[in-house]
Amino acid sequence: MVVTLGYWGIRALGEPARLILRYVDADWTETTIPPTKEGAGMWFGGLKQSLGLDFPNLPYLIDGEVKLTESTAIYRYLGRKYDLMPGDVIRGDLAEQLVTGLRTYITKIAYSGEFEKSKPRFVTLINTRLAEFTKFLGDGPFLFGDKVTYVDFMAFEFWDQCRRLSPDSFEGKDVVNGYLERVASLPRIKEWIESEDCTRKTYSINSPLCAWPGFPEEVNK
Repeated sequence: MVVTLGYWGIRALGEPARLILRYVDADWTETTIPPTKEGAGMWFGGLKQSLGLDFPNLPYLIDGEVKLTESTAIYRYLGRKYDLMPGDVIRGDLAEQLVTGLRTYITKIAYSGEFEKSKPRFVTLINTRLAEFTKFLGDGPFLFGDKVTYVDFMAFEFWDQCRRLSPDSFEGKDVVNGYLERVASLPRIKEWIESEDCTRKTYSINSPLCAWPGFPEEVNK
């Protein structure tokens, strides 16, 4: 059964699901909605209500009779399907919500009319969360020891988005940078990052029309 993921042609909330599907070498396909007025017209003009989704939204995932929206529900579903669930459910939920909060804040300031004014507060939050995440990670190598979980792919993507927004915050953060490098070196993830199809090279993090799109060419600036 082919899994179908639908999302805008940006990284944002879709990327963790893409990473999971690549990592497990799933049989999957993506319906990509261009982040343009034409793409919005395609989605809101008919596709949104045509898929039989209980709560039509992006991203969505269809796997046989399973039809899901809401990004975290999708990540969790893939975690259960592919044996990528944390062994410690309580700490798993905690880590999931911590990294979800990072993405929520990115969305809040990137789409606001006061990005430059709000950015310093977010940078302060990033610095605080980096210290907390370092302690939570402990000896690793991943969030829950040797087992890779769906939360690792959430953390990998959302921390990278933070790193793009505030690269100075990651200077000297050897524990977190080492963790991100280990996830990047996982089988199939490494191959994808090095490929020309890597969405980090072709997609913006957010909508091209917002205050901070996070365009690919901003990497390493």
